Amino acid sequence: MKRRTTDERTTMSTTSTPRRRDASRTGGKARLDRDTIIATGLELAADSASATLSVRELGTRLGADPTAIYRHFRNKEQLMEALLDALIRRSVDAVTAEPDDWRARLRQLATATLDVFAAHPAVGVEATVLTTHGTGELDAVELMLDALTRAGLDGDDLVRHYALFAAHVLSSSAGIARARGERRSQGFADEPTSPWFDGPILADPRKYPLITSINTRLVELEDRELFTLGVESIIQAVERTAAGD
Repeated sequence: MKRRTTDERTTMSTTSTPRRRDASRTGGKARLDRDTIIATGLELAADSASATLSVRELGTRLGADPTAIYRHFRNKEQLMEALLDALIRRSVDAVTAEPDDWRARLRQLATATLDVFAAHPAVGVEATVLTTHGTGELDAVELMLDALTRAGLDGDDLVRHYALFAAHVLSSSAGIARARGERRSQGFADEPTSPWFDGPILADPRKYPLITSINTRLVELEDRELFTLGVESIIQAVERTAAGD
């Protein structure tokens, strides 16, 4: 998906079923390829209690020296780009609505992106700082542009609403993934949703009466609820723009 601010770039590469190698048949070392590394990396990201992906742990899971991974990826950033692109591919593949049902396709893409990022927090958090130009990301961009075109947008309206939708889905999903990863690292079990705001704002009610008046409501907000509200707000904006309102 995409858009890029001065210090934000989005991302998305593909993966296949992992082909694990029996190290005993290869002189004690696993023989690697990109697909195996990507698939195993996603498994590690889904299982890990850490908010970051460790190349050392990935090497251990692969049954290989971690340095062997860099025969297939120039550096860790390129590895993370491939992993992120693989997640985006999963999001795209989850979209099953017919092309003319553009609203359902955008909703499905958004929900799937949130789900896969939250399930793989060490990779999902990278969506605000990486761009892959991989086929997963490119297919996601094409899907969004096609949906918005079918909604009746073109020209600047098409570009702006695409950028707005992509930025909301990627940044919000990455933020929720980060919170999920931090909770994991602290030993908490994954939950289907989490608070948008951790605890009340500690503010002097005499100086900040408006904050104080909504403190309870802020604590009650949930991240997934706000994510969905943002998606629906953008879809409504698309409808209004296409109608000429």
